[in-house]
Amino acid sequence: MTAEHLLSALADGRTHSGEELARAFGVSRAAIWKQIGKLADWGLTVEAAPGTGYRLPRRLDLIEAGALRAALEPRVAARLERLEVFTELGSTNRHLLAAPPPVGKLDVCVAEFQTAGRGRRGRRWNVPLGAGVCLSAGWQFADTPADLAALTLAVGVVVRRVLKRVAALDIELKWPNDLVWDERKLGGILLELSAEAQGGAHVVAGIGLNVALPPELLPSLSDWPRGAVDLATALGRDAPSRTALTAALVNALAELFADYPATGFAGYRRDWRGGDFLRGRTVRLDDAAGPVTGTALGIDADGALLIETAAGVRRVIAGDVSVRSGG
Repeated sequence: MTAEHLLSALADGRTHSGEELARAFGVSRAAIWKQIGKLADWGLTVEAAPGTGYRLPRRLDLIEAGALRAALEPRVAARLERLEVFTELGSTNRHLLAAPPPVGKLDVCVAEFQTAGRGRRGRRWNVPLGAGVCLSAGWQFADTPADLAALTLAVGVVVRRVLKRVAALDIELKWPNDLVWDERKLGGILLELSAEAQGGAHVVAGIGLNVALPPELLPSLSDWPRGAVDLATALGRDAPSRTALTAALVNALAELFADYPATGFAGYRRDWRGGDFLRGRTVRLDDAAGPVTGTALGIDADGALLIETAAGVRRVIAGDVSVRSGG
């Protein structure tokens, strides 16, 4: 018996006695207790009542590879080179970066729990097992797209569209890669790539999304002034199925990758501007040239951030931008 077996048994949120579980798996009750410790490593709280049994405080909506594949649009499923769902993995992005798929094919990796989840600039992003979406999609461009630098922003637009369609939730986008609701961080995007000597590019788009987290965890999950938020809180009800949400994201990412060499960022620019969280706010930019404060003016045609400073308008293609109080 493995911890995954025990996880599947407890995922229904009901109480299961130690005797029942030991009998079902053909192991001792001590073996059951040992695996309970592994579930705690995954950020899960297992309630144990003497004489009653074990239960999780809430039902887990686990993602299963077969169900995810079945939920994809047929034309997207036909593009899959590989689709993998892990209970535990260091990083979905790193897993896919190791080897590119053939041109025109899609790699998809999902993890229920990441031990080395990260965002931009190496920031850590860890949520309990089953509480978020940890998704990466890999694609090999035959030739490097002209607007490759803006692809992170286009992925943000894709996520925004999916959440509007699947969850009826309007979110904003903070340049270049944050997903925002009510001035709180809902998730983020990490785009990584390796250019090929022949002119192609292997890109991996990672999406981390808070779906249904323990309320006490949200304040510590982000250093933003108002902290983090999850879909369940934003919606005021149960979030959509994580399988349905993940499938919708994969479908949209596959379309983005396939069309991007022809459309470039132009096909996503209007929607990005419509969800621009920073526009009109007082912001601080930290980059190699040092900190500077100004007013965010939005993005230009190439996806660069424009900041009006005392020295004039500055075009930013890389850097850490934060909102200043009162902005």
